[in-house]
Amino acid sequence: MFNPKEIAQRDYLPEFEFQTSRSSGPGGQNVNKVETRVSLKFSVPNSSILSEKERDRLLTKWSNRLSSEGTIAIHSEQHRSQLRNKEETITSFRKLIELAFFDPKPRRKSKPSKGSIRRRLDSKKKNSDKKSNRKPPEY
Repeated sequence: MFNPKEIAQRDYLPEFEFQTSRSSGPGGQNVNKVETRVSLKFSVPNSSILSEKERDRLLTKWSNRLSSEGTIAIHSEQHRSQLRNKEETITSFRKLIELAFFDPKPRRKSKPSKGSIRRRLDSKKKNSDKKSNRKPPEY
């Protein structure tokens, strides 16, 4: 029904809202002066790129990740560069989109073959005989 790769490769850039802030953790002067942490915000209900069905799917799949307004926020502060953090947030957004539209193959019930059942029972019988032979004889 949905093609996850095609949906993930669309150009969402006009609808992204980026915010920068100071990164936490060690790093000395760079951390204290430069705003390298990047936050990406994307509003699912207000998106004009997604169709109605796609919006509904994201709202249900991301229900625990969305804010009360239906906005998803992704943060990155791994790199020292603001640009690399921005690229990382976009990459993780695309991965999340792809996961949301990926449908796993349904599991089909399977039955063990007659040969495997017979082999299992034979090995159990051999094991049982081996252990029963260890017992002292009854007089």
